[in-house]
Amino acid sequence: MAGMLPFKDINVHASASHYAFTSPSTPSAPTLVVERPSGDLRLNDGPLLGSKRVSSIAGILGIIKLKLDKYIIVITKAQPMGRLKGHMVYKVVATEFLPLRERPLHDPDEDIYYSLVKALLKTGPMYFSYSLDITNSFQRQAQSNLAAPMWKRADDRFFWNRFIQSDLIDFRIGAGTSAGFRHQGREQPGVDAFILPVMFGMMRIANTRIKSTPITFTLITRRSRFRAGTRYFSRGIDEQGQVSNFNETEQIVILNDNSDGLGGFAGGGGMQNGKIGSDGQELQIMSYVQTRGSVPVYWAEVNTLHYVPKLQIRAVESALDAARKHFEEQIRLYGDIYLVNLVNQKGREDGVKKAYEQMVRLLVSQPTESSQSDEYSPEKLHVVKPRERRQEFDRLHYVYFDFHNETKGLKWHRALILLDQLKQGLIQGGYFRAVDMPGDTQGQLEVRYQQTAVVRTNCMDCLDRTNVVQTMLARFALTRQLTDVGIIPLGESQDDDEAFQHLFRNVWADNADVVSKSYSGTGALKTDFTRTGKRTRAGALQDLNNSITRYLRNNFADGPRQDGFDVFLGAYLPSTYIGGALLFADRRPVLIQAVPYVNWPKLNTPRWAVDGYQETMGSIRQDAIVGQFITRHQRGVSNAKVSALEEGKKRIQ
Repeated sequence: MAGMLPFKDINVHASASHYAFTSPSTPSAPTLVVERPSGDLRLNDGPLLGSKRVSSIAGILGIIKLKLDKYIIVITKAQPMGRLKGHMVYKVVATEFLPLRERPLHDPDEDIYYSLVKALLKTGPMYFSYSLDITNSFQRQAQSNLAAPMWKRADDRFFWNRFIQSDLIDFRIGAGTSAGFRHQGREQPGVDAFILPVMFGMMRIANTRIKSTPITFTLITRRSRFRAGTRYFSRGIDEQGQVSNFNETEQIVILNDNSDGLGGFAGGGGMQNGKIGSDGQELQIMSYVQTRGSVPVYWAEVNTLHYVPKLQIRAVESALDAARKHFEEQIRLYGDIYLVNLVNQKGREDGVKKAYEQMVRLLVSQPTESSQSDEYSPEKLHVVKPRERRQEFDRLHYVYFDFHNETKGLKWHRALILLDQLKQGLIQGGYFRAVDMPGDTQGQLEVRYQQTAVVRTNCMDCLDRTNVVQTMLARFALTRQLTDVGIIPLGESQDDDEAFQHLFRNVWADNADVVSKSYSGTGALKTDFTRTGKRTRAGALQDLNNSITRYLRNNFADGPRQDGFDVFLGAYLPSTYIGGALLFADRRPVLIQAVPYVNWPKLNTPRWAVDGYQETMGSIRQDAIVGQFITRHQRGVSNAKVSALEEGKKRIQ
């Protein structure tokens, strides 16, 4: 029996004492009641009298507690994005906050918390499906228990609203620390249909053709909720083994998906060789997964208003335990990991390169190394791998590629050097392929092939260079898949289909822009090459514009944006302490406030940011002219955290 799926339609009823949520299409389902102003949860058999219907919503995003009040965040508008295997996928377009207090209490900090979360929801691309678990790749879906509720099957990394669903989940499982429950200790399966997992990232579903064969081409990028944040305020790895800007990208091809209204495809071979049988048109799914994530050592880039920030790298050995946790999870989830590093081998980035290579040497058994050089680079490739496989970490394969030097002068074709180096691993790692099991009402897949390795790519930001390489690898995987099923002959490529190639390039360029905007605040660089296959003057000018915009945003706008991530994802819990200094008040000297300076996060302010500010203030005080106007004081954010003992607590869900 299939697990309870989220309700597709929910009516909201409101009164002075509660909010009530019902599903009009499922009148036998219980009513979810949220008491006001306490936030206590309970289920009521049938509709609740005495409340007025307010509106219909697409789903409950979650419940968040700020300084003075709790808010139920509901999805008021959702845009259909297309169907995957017959399941409609939606994008969150609009949300609304339902306060639990009937008469809201106004407080400057409360208003700022509220605006931070609202801004994040307004700009963050979020997606969901009522019947398909889009937080998991198709390979993981095939391994999951479809009898379990969708929220239990969701990948914890990509369950973006997991923290603000805590009250509902705790109520469901009968564990109560974050909310009051009438039936504490008793499970409440009736809540399952109100818990809607949402994914943050990119989603594009296109019904198209290759060589006259109809297919559904899909690209999904899932952003991890762990160590999420902005470009210069979230780098490297944390003690739990989570890295910054971790994204999983899945490229999907579906054949014979009748839900798109297109015809099917029947190849010339029989099922014994894995091809589509000529006597039938089974729905086939092929997917290929890649990941990206920050270099897994302790490092940071400190904003100083200079165009190039100051780089700080801690001793590699200090991050060894964290790196072990990171790669233990990666190997468990993906199999062999090909670590593609694209940072520069000279200048400031060289320190990150050396730290990464040292980390790999510490992890693998008896590391062996080899390098290649050419006229463009003294080290175009550097490989670190174990001499033989003795332990799990020997499934790590490190490949450095000098991207900038090798592709300098618009020689983008030279990125194929990296592809040649990885080709054997790509072929051995394979891809996922499955067909629908006939007559299975749960939608279980019959797996034919599994992907047993993944390429984990990074540059400094895991953005621009990474995007170019991931697009190249995706093209290689797609050609192999289409060749295997007989859509294109051996030796040809999907590049030969001009219309599809235009779609492919633009979908991947759109993906680059979405990932970049989420992390750096602007679209990606080099997307003119991704879209057209060549560098253009207009693209270079756009890159210049994006670079300038990044500088401004990263120095003056990313502090509040980081605070928004931290509040929404539960990395910072607002204090309920009333009184004392206001957390967001700027208590710097008025003269200093008038001088442009980095807008740091006010909540989980990095230690190096506080040190950098105090160092700058010390220099200003010694100035013969300005110093006499500056009094000695501590930065306001630090004082606020001392006065409210509960502030700044970290919460890991």
